[in-house]
Amino acid sequence: MEERQVCRNIIRGEVRMSLAIKNGQIFINNGLIKKNILVENSKIKKITNNNIKAEKTIDASGKIVLPGIIDSHVHMREPGQEYKEDFFSGSCAAAAGGVTTFLDMPNNKPPILTALDLEKKRQAAKKSIVNYGFYFGTDGKNINEFKKISNVATLKVYMDKTTGNLIINDESVLNKIFMRFKRIAVHAEEENVERAIKLAIKNKNQLHLCHISSREEINLIRNFKNNKECKIFVEVTPHHLFLTKEDEKNSFFMMKPGLKTKKDQDALWKAIKDGTMDRIATDHAPHTITEKESENPPYGVPGIETMLPLLLDAVNNKKLSLNDVVRLTIKNPAEMFGIKNKGRIETGFDADLVIVDMKKTKTVSNKNLFTKCRWSPWHGKELRGWPITTIVNGNVVFNNNKIENINAKEVMFNNKR
Repeated sequence: MEERQVCRNIIRGEVRMSLAIKNGQIFINNGLIKKNILVENSKIKKITNNNIKAEKTIDASGKIVLPGIIDSHVHMREPGQEYKEDFFSGSCAAAAGGVTTFLDMPNNKPPILTALDLEKKRQAAKKSIVNYGFYFGTDGKNINEFKKISNVATLKVYMDKTTGNLIINDESVLNKIFMRFKRIAVHAEEENVERAIKLAIKNKNQLHLCHISSREEINLIRNFKNNKECKIFVEVTPHHLFLTKEDEKNSFFMMKPGLKTKKDQDALWKAIKDGTMDRIATDHAPHTITEKESENPPYGVPGIETMLPLLLDAVNNKKLSLNDVVRLTIKNPAEMFGIKNKGRIETGFDADLVIVDMKKTKTVSNKNLFTKCRWSPWHGKELRGWPITTIVNGNVVFNNNKIENINAKEVMFNNKR
């Protein structure tokens, strides 16, 4: 049985060791080709058929090398609720799941509503072993803070109830927010999806619809997806793709938005196939077992560690293609958020890579998870296709179920607010 291992404080800061990845099938230009990769100074230096030498070599024979997964929707709980998760434990879980970059949400306790809040969070995130970026939050009263912040993925607007007290219903306040910040992500459900879309069209925003979960929402979005006034991007979570109401055995399956019917789930898969769905992200939202077993359990489930295995298992079962996985979890998130130097295996790009074994079969087990909450809604589920090595900025941070504690970096966004 594999045992999780965390090697704390072995290496801190940047590492500049050259790395060769040999004999693997590399995902390039929407297909697989056998090549060798040379990594130097955290970048992909060379992709070649020729033999290469480096200070460290990984033999990827029989394996597939993908660009690192980008999880564009997580809640690492720091600052304020580090007992659930923190940037170190959450990034270890990310690395074990093949995730090399995550984007963290602002509904902390207290929420991230000022430039000072954001800077404190930046400092806390420096312990992360995978790359990270941030959303900024709003309660409708902090609009003057928008001009003080820089290098964020988007502004997150909560139009429905969720963890934290950031819900905004006032139409005039929402309009001011959409007018002042051009890249908006929303937690909007049911009729609020249309409300968010119409605000975005009016103000010509780039709109990110988070965790869409129902057939009605998807049908509505199709009516607006190709409008010329704003760009609309649609996100779905693994739990809405792989679980339904029938799986909701107890409070460990409670999340916002809640699980839906099989017909809703089928609509989400259809939206992936026809291109309505743009990205898959986990909405990784850990809570302790004690909290989940309480009389008033909080909403949310962890997921950053299991997303890629679930998707690779779906590839093995012919429900997805490998190209779908790369498009929805790597290529599209990098392009939509304008994340510099991420999302492709290409000379000059950051060496963020994950080596996967499509034949490896393993059962999800709570005791072997790296997330601090140490539980998963997929506990006991057997999956075929697992990440075995994760490389961040040219450094091996996960290999053979072992974590190396090497600092990563904040990502840079190249699109304008």
